[in-house]
Amino acid sequence: MTTSTAPTTGEQRDLLETLAKHRHFLRFTVRDLTDDQAALTPAASVLCLGGLIKHVTAMEAGWVDFILEGPSGMEFSGDPMQIEAHAAEFRMVPSDTMASILGAYEQAAQRTDDLIRATADFDASHPLPAAPWFEPGAHWSVRRVFLHLIAETSQHAGHADIIRETIDGARTMG
Repeated sequence: MTTSTAPTTGEQRDLLETLAKHRHFLRFTVRDLTDDQAALTPAASVLCLGGLIKHVTAMEAGWVDFILEGPSGMEFSGDPMQIEAHAAEFRMVPSDTMASILGAYEQAAQRTDDLIRATADFDASHPLPAAPWFEPGAHWSVRRVFLHLIAETSQHAGHADIIRETIDGARTMG
């Protein structure tokens, strides 16, 4: 991948601003909650607010690894321990606090933002790793990965908003 120290382009600025907006919505859903409230699973699914942010953090870090390292940055072995680790991303464990979860999310976001600013070629691409959820033989460009991060963050911010409203009636918007 080619990087640059040139000033932020319009495309970089658009990606950064859009990610920032959807990250804000996701973070905003946990405002004023205790760790216990953030671990609640009040909806029909097993999702909790802290777990959603943990998942988005891991997802974002994995896609940045993919951009930097290619498919080896996101290899899926199907190993039961790897599958359990992925499932654990959606839960808060006793050692988790919202402060630590939000801190890790901030670090992942900063790493992504730094990469967006440094990217000179958004058309550079890698083949996707072999995994049941990827089309065999597909390649994704750096641009597509960043757009996917926006979509994932936005989708999970919506999930979080529903969970938050179920907990105490608070909503992100409206």
